[in-house]
Amino acid sequence: MPRDRDQTGRDPSDPIVEVRNVSVTYDLEHREAMVLDDVSIDLRRGEILGVVGESGSGKSMLANAMMDAVEEPGITTGDVRYYPESGGDPVNVLDLSDKELKELRWEEISMVFQGALSSFNPTMSIRGHFKETLEAHDYDVDEGMERARQILTDLYLDPDRVLDSYSHELSGGMSQRALIALSLILEPNVLLMDEPTAALDLLMQRSILSLLDDIKQKYDLSILFITHDLPLVAGLADRLAILYAFELAEVGPSEQIVRESQHPYTRALLKAVPNLDAPIETMKPIEGTAPNPAHAPDGCHYAPRCPLATEECHEEKPPWFDVADDQRTACFHHDDAEDAVPFEMEVLQS
Repeated sequence: MPRDRDQTGRDPSDPIVEVRNVSVTYDLEHREAMVLDDVSIDLRRGEILGVVGESGSGKSMLANAMMDAVEEPGITTGDVRYYPESGGDPVNVLDLSDKELKELRWEEISMVFQGALSSFNPTMSIRGHFKETLEAHDYDVDEGMERARQILTDLYLDPDRVLDSYSHELSGGMSQRALIALSLILEPNVLLMDEPTAALDLLMQRSILSLLDDIKQKYDLSILFITHDLPLVAGLADRLAILYAFELAEVGPSEQIVRESQHPYTRALLKAVPNLDAPIETMKPIEGTAPNPAHAPDGCHYAPRCPLATEECHEEKPPWFDVADDQRTACFHHDDAEDAVPFEMEVLQS
């Protein structure tokens, strides 16, 4: 039976952003450093995609590459295509001029960075940030400020108080929600969120996450949510993409990844998750360290830490294996991952 299509004739599961073979490198004095290695992933229309990995795995670099915002001397190669809501031709993001990029960013694809206090100018009121953004993109300021008030209200904030405040006068949770509101002011279709709750306490993290699904529905958003905390995003995201050492390890539906991951790194990550309800002996840190960007190993990047690694793993990059419906993993030994890295589901329950 054919799936429903929207007014543009597109399947709702079609990508809104398509990333193909994207790498980011830095030319160091003695050798090249790879900080994103041949990554291919789709952000589907209307979904929340959680991108999970340890610090330094390339998560933020992926988001920056999707907006062609990697700072020099970083070099981005590959293909990033954005598919507009209007149904027009796809936009080749990495080929855009500076003027075209200015229009794409904020208006089509917007980003929420980690730590609102570092994103806001401390000498400018929150109202000033909204007005500056609207004016920079030639939007009607009065109409835009009415929209700002509505978004702030939708995020359970008092518009008058927030708009008249400076960032340091707001709590961490309030300033982060104000930053989310600012990212939506030009009505983008895609929201990239880079560790947006990392600086907040657990209660505020949960509060903001509970708002995101509502915001996604109301403003018809597709969201890429970056985090190092797999359980935090597992209940929110439709799908999860697991990054390890600059390359993708596993991609699939959230519940499927959590319950039946087929990659030893994903399983080790789940086993290392702290949980107040689980005995301490059930948790185990991942032994070893992630590779240096300038000295990434040949073959599978996880091989030096993997209990299943063979000579083949150290010498060859594993291809993608389809292991379940809409789930794929990059591991030669995915059939043995469950036995090699067992974990109790209770560890993931809160």
